[in-house]
Amino acid sequence: MSQPYAHQTDDWPNYRWNGEALAAELASLNFRRGRLVSAMANLGFELRQETSLRVLVQDVTKSSEIEGELLDAAQVRSSIARKLGMDFAGLPTPERRVDGVVEMMLDATRRYSVTLDENRILGWHAALFPTGWSGLSKIQVGSWRTDEDGPMQVVSGPLGKERVHFEAPAAHRVPHEIARFLNWFETEQMDPVLKAGLAHLWFVTIHPLDDGNGRVGRAIMDMALARADGSEQRFYSMSAQIQADKNAYYDILEKTQKSSMDVTHWLHWFLAKLDRAITAAEGVLETVRRKQEFWDTHRDSSLNERQTKIVNMLIEGFDGKLQSAKYGKIAKCSHDTALRDLADLVSKGILGAEGAARATHYFLNVKFRSS
Repeated sequence: MSQPYAHQTDDWPNYRWNGEALAAELASLNFRRGRLVSAMANLGFELRQETSLRVLVQDVTKSSEIEGELLDAAQVRSSIARKLGMDFAGLPTPERRVDGVVEMMLDATRRYSVTLDENRILGWHAALFPTGWSGLSKIQVGSWRTDEDGPMQVVSGPLGKERVHFEAPAAHRVPHEIARFLNWFETEQMDPVLKAGLAHLWFVTIHPLDDGNGRVGRAIMDMALARADGSEQRFYSMSAQIQADKNAYYDILEKTQKSSMDVTHWLHWFLAKLDRAITAAEGVLETVRRKQEFWDTHRDSSLNERQTKIVNMLIEGFDGKLQSAKYGKIAKCSHDTALRDLADLVSKGILGAEGAARATHYFLNVKFRSS
């Protein structure tokens, strides 16, 4: 007889873990996370908004990519900017399905202190699937699954040779399981970071929806992390790190759901992804600080939009050498205009130049205090 799933055991849903084994890692992460949030809060308003916007775009696109759905990043940025009252000039009009994913993420993170209940989760689900279809399949939208077509299973492999990775609790259990989960989510007092990892695992184990369980589960995770940070702005992306290691993500979920109620290994994995997310965010913070330092120093420099775009790209880390031809291609201008722009930046001491004629390449001639 195969080993029962965790939700089939007598211990369900009494998750347990080795607190001592996680203590040092958790303390370090909580310190770094707090330092990151504080540092971001001290940035200028516009830079803070732009950084949060970049992370939200990453969160939305990567969470969908984990499930094999590719969203246009420009549409996602446009949708978020419109909803937050930011500049969206030149950005495409987002499709309804893009708007739906963005609405869910913004509701989860910007209204993190509002109680999470059944109606809110089902509202997110309806926003994810505005047509009532997932690909070519008609699904139950804005309601819990019914299992009319058989038990909810996560499978892989060709037809007739499918491998069942997981089977969720029967549909008749879902209302009770969700009620128990939501009560825990709103009342349990524990480390908020561990709670975020546990909440995601618990929700996807219940698997209460016909589709979109992973995306809703990650929105709940982000909501819990926003509560931990005490901030409606997101400065690090867990979904980006999960997507980068999604095979391991599915593997650890499967192993955890097929083992006992001890979830120490899952929490170790979750904390490792959070560590990577914070490290990535610290790199972004350094770039943002450099931008702020540069533009504070050169606030009186008169640069056009093309020059501003190129300078920002150089601060962020330009791929390869900047030459006049590449400048013209990126800035969408003639070669003569590119040469004039570059010569102007050199004369202002912003760029340095090496080489001669068409072989001349340009570099940022700025030393940063934060380096």
